[in-house]
Amino acid sequence: MLSLIWTLIIGALIGVIAGAITSRDLPMGWIGNVVGGLLGAWLGESLLGSWGPQLADIAIVPAILGAIIVVLLVSFLTRSLAKTNR
Repeated sequence: MLSLIWTLIIGALIGVIAGAITSRDLPMGWIGNVVGGLLGAWLGESLLGSWGPQLADIAIVPAILGAIIVVLLVSFLTRSLAKTNR
C-alpha cells in the first residue's frame, strides 16, 4: 500500500515539473498532474528506457521527458477542441 502512495506522489511531482517546464497546466489540477506524470513515466520509459536516478521504480529523467510530451499533447488537444466548440 505504501509503495502505491509513493508512486502516486512521484507521479504528481513529475506532472508538476513537466507543467512548470512547458508553462502549461493539465486539466483537473492535482489529479491531472498524477495521471499526466504516471502516463509520462510510462511513455518516457517505453521510448527512452530506464536510465538515470530512480524513485519508486520510476526513472526520473525519462519520466519527465515523457510527461513533457504528454503535457504538450494534452494542451494541444484541449486547445483544438476549444476552437472547434466556438
